[in-house]
Amino acid sequence: MEHRRFGRTGVQVSEIGFGAWGIGKGWWGETDDKLSIGSLIRALELGVTFIDTAHAYGDGHSERLIAKAFKEAGHRVFVATKVPPKSADWPPKPGTTARQAFPADWITTHTEQSLRNLEAERLDLQQLHIWRDEWLGELEWQEAVYRLKQQGKIRFFGVSIMDHQPGSALGLVKSGLVDTVQVIYNIFDQSPEEALFPLCRAHDVGVIARVPFDEGGLTGRLTPDTTFPKDSVQGFYFRGDRLRETCERVDRLRPLLGGEIKTVAQLALKFCLSHPAVSTVIPGMRRPEHVEANCSVSDSRPLGPQTLAALRAHAWPRNFYQ
Repeated sequence: MEHRRFGRTGVQVSEIGFGAWGIGKGWWGETDDKLSIGSLIRALELGVTFIDTAHAYGDGHSERLIAKAFKEAGHRVFVATKVPPKSADWPPKPGTTARQAFPADWITTHTEQSLRNLEAERLDLQQLHIWRDEWLGELEWQEAVYRLKQQGKIRFFGVSIMDHQPGSALGLVKSGLVDTVQVIYNIFDQSPEEALFPLCRAHDVGVIARVPFDEGGLTGRLTPDTTFPKDSVQGFYFRGDRLRETCERVDRLRPLLGGEIKTVAQLALKFCLSHPAVSTVIPGMRRPEHVEANCSVSDSRPLGPQTLAALRAHAWPRNFYQ
C-alpha cells in the first residue's frame, strides 16, 4: 500500500482509504455486521491506514463497528468522522446560518459521542458534514473547534463539501481554518480540478476524494436491469432513466481498458489517484473481496497522459442527489 502526505497534518495516510458509509445501518439495504468487521480487518491487513466515517452513518453504528474491528485487529489507524447538521434539511436551505446548522453545543455533543462510539481518547479528524462559505464570518463554530482542540478531543479539523459544489469551500481553504476537505471527485465529476485542488495545494490542505465510483456506477458492474434495495441510496440515485444512461456512459469507458487497467473500477480509482492534490480516496467496501480489489490499485503508477486526456471527454455535470 502506497502512502501520501495528508496536507498540513503531516500524517502519512494510505492512498486507498476505507469509506465506511455503507457499513452503517439504513442507507444501503441490509448489512451484515460480521462481514463489515471482516472487511475492515482485511483492509487493515492490506495496509489501509485511513478510515472515513460519520455519526450519521447509522446513528453511530459505523463508528461502533470500527471500534470492534480495531479490538479484533489489535491496533488502530487514522479515523475521520463528521458532525451532522442540526437542521433536518440536507443540504441546508439557503439562508441557514452556521449557528443553526452547527451550534457550539451540538459540535461538542457529537464529538463526545463519536469518541465514545470509537472508544477513543481523541478524534484524529473531526469534520462538519456540510459546509457553506458564508459561514466563515461566524465565530461560534470556530470557537467550539478551538476548544475541542485545546481539550485534546480532536487532533485535526476539516469539512465535507456538499454534493458537486467544490466552489462552496474556496474561501474556507484560503482562510487557514481547516486542515482537510472532503469532496466528490471521479471520472464524471472532475470539477474540483478547476479551482479547489489548486487552492488546496497552495494552502497545503489535505484532500479526501469521495464517491470515486459514482455510487456504484463506475464499478462497471451495474446493468440497466440492476435492482436496488427499497429506500436505498442507490435506488434513489439511479431512479427513472438514470441507471440506463449511466451504464451507457460507462460502456464508453471500456475502450480505455487494457494492460494493467483491466476493470472500470480500477480505472476509476486510478483516475482519482492520478491527481497530485488527492491525499486519499475512500471507496465504500462492504466485502473483503471488494477490499482486496480496491487495495490492489495502489501501486504508485498514475494513469498515463494519453489516458487522462481521453478521460476529460467523459466529464458529466449533473446532480443525481436531487
